[in-house]
Amino acid sequence: MRKAGIVGLGAMGAGIAQTLRANGYEVHVCDLRPGVATAFAAQGGVACNNPAEVAAACAVVVSVVVNAAQTEAVLFGAGGAAAAMKPGSTFVMCSTVDPHWSAALEDRLGQAGIHYIDAPISGGAAKAASGQMTVMSSAKPQAYAQAGAVLDAMAGKVYRLGDRAGAGSKVKIINQLLAGVHIAAAAEAMALGLREGVALDALYEVITHSAGNSWMFENRMAHVLAGDYTPLSAVDIFVKDLGLVLDAARASKFPLPLASTAHQMFMQASSAGFANEDDSAVIKIFPGIELPKGKGKGKGKGKGKA
Repeated sequence: MRKAGIVGLGAMGAGIAQTLRANGYEVHVCDLRPGVATAFAAQGGVACNNPAEVAAACAVVVSVVVNAAQTEAVLFGAGGAAAAMKPGSTFVMCSTVDPHWSAALEDRLGQAGIHYIDAPISGGAAKAASGQMTVMSSAKPQAYAQAGAVLDAMAGKVYRLGDRAGAGSKVKIINQLLAGVHIAAAAEAMALGLREGVALDALYEVITHSAGNSWMFENRMAHVLAGDYTPLSAVDIFVKDLGLVLDAARASKFPLPLASTAHQMFMQASSAGFANEDDSAVIKIFPGIELPKGKGKGKGKGKGKA
C-alpha cells in the first residue's frame, strides 16, 4: 500500500489525512494534542508519537502546521522529522510563510539529501476533507517526481508555479492579501448594515446574489449571522498572514494601502481579546452595534465606544 505521513491534524491537516486515506494511502499521522492521532487511526491509519516516527515510516511527509516556527519544530525539534528522513525522501510544507524562509529551507534540507516542496494550501476545512482544496506549489523536478502523486491525491487543484521553493509561498501570500481584505470589507459592510437598522438575514441574502458578493462575505458573514465564532481560521492567522504580505511589500517599497488597513483591523480585534476566535470576529471592533447571539464563543455586542 502507498504510504504518506501527515504532521498536524488541525482543520486542514485532518481533512488532508482523510482524503489520502480515502484515496488508498496508508496514512501515518501525529499531532501534539493528546488523543488526536489515535482517534484518526481508529478509523484506519497509523498513529505516531512524533514527526520522527512518521518520517521513519514514510518517504513523503506532509506538514500542516500554523507557521514557520512550528515547521522548524516539526523538522528540527525534539523528535523532529529531518533526522529520521532518508536521503531521497520529500518534505511537503503546507503553511503560509515568508517565501525567502521557504527557499532557505529547501537549501537546508537539500544539504541532507531531502527533497522539499513549497506547497501552501487554500480552500478551508470542508474542501480539504472532500479533496477539493488548492495547492500552490513550487519545487525541483525531483521532488515532484516522488511526491507529485500525493499532492494530486490530496487536492482538487495542484498548481506547479516554479522549479524552486518560494514561488508557491509568494502566490499564497497574495491570495491571503485578498482573503484578509475581503473579510475585513465584509465585516465593515455587515457592521454598517447593523448600524443602519437593516435586517441582517435580508442583507446577507441580497449581497450573496449581487455584484458585491465575495466568497469570504458568503462564508464568513454566515458565521456572524449564526453568532458562532468557533475558530475555523482565527483572527491571529490574519494578523500573521497580512504581516507577511506587508513584510514582502516593504522589502521592495511597494505600497499596499488596503492590506495595511485590514491588518490594523485584525490587530485591533486581536488586542481586544478576540485573537483566537474565528476571523469573522473582526466585526467586533465596530462600535455601537448589537451582533446576533448564538452558540459561539465571544457572542454579543461589538466592542468599542459608540
